[in-house]
Amino acid sequence: MSEEPHGPLTLAVDCGGGGIKASVLDARGTMIAQPTRTPTPYPLPPDMLVDLVEDLGRKLPACDRVSVGMPGMLRHGVVIHTPHYVCKSGPRTRVLPELVEQWHHCDIRRALAERIGVPALVLNDAEVAGAGVITGTGLEVIVTLGTGLGNSVWDGRRLAPHMEISRMPVRWGLIYDDYIGEHERLRLGDAHWSRRVRRVVDALRPALLWDRLYIGGGNGVRIAASQRRLLGDDVVIVPNDAGIRGGVRCWEMDL
Repeated sequence: MSEEPHGPLTLAVDCGGGGIKASVLDARGTMIAQPTRTPTPYPLPPDMLVDLVEDLGRKLPACDRVSVGMPGMLRHGVVIHTPHYVCKSGPRTRVLPELVEQWHHCDIRRALAERIGVPALVLNDAEVAGAGVITGTGLEVIVTLGTGLGNSVWDGRRLAPHMEISRMPVRWGLIYDDYIGEHERLRLGDAHWSRRVRRVVDALRPALLWDRLYIGGGNGVRIAASQRRLLGDDVVIVPNDAGIRGGVRCWEMDL
């Protein structure tokens, strides 16, 4: 265990479809080590993800607890569904039924806590990012843009039950992940893709009626300036490091 001049040290791990990043932060949310990153390997069964988190932790200062954000729906640290890690060669490749079986109802929080030997929290990656940016006032929503679309909803400092908006249909046969994901940004270019982002915001606003919407993730900063101006005063674009910094604040939230 580490010495705690400023409270517990947290190993925060942000697991994405393309890369897995980690750093150690003090109780104020300040990184005490440069983040380390590794490409996401595929296929990725649960035990391999646990190995990766442990390996990243060994490269960083000792921690007192670990926070992990990963894609998909989790309840109390148990995976209900994860969209990318069940694929043979990465997002949008063939789904392996044996991986679906391994991930379904996998208690990944327990597996990490037992392996690393410290208390663990495992949440959807957008939930961790949300914890890193919300003010705790009113209804706040975060949408993360990366491999796909992530989201979390907060009422004050209370996390609402998770909804996989990424799986909802934009129109017949097309879901939000397919409409706004990284593969479409690369195909369309930032300008056209940014118009799609604005359409998504316009579609979600009457359904959620947020007080504040945050847009983060690796592609949040790629939204064209011409479209940013049209998003509305209730929309804020936040840095991608929220997925790491939220690893401390999520311990303080009502989950």
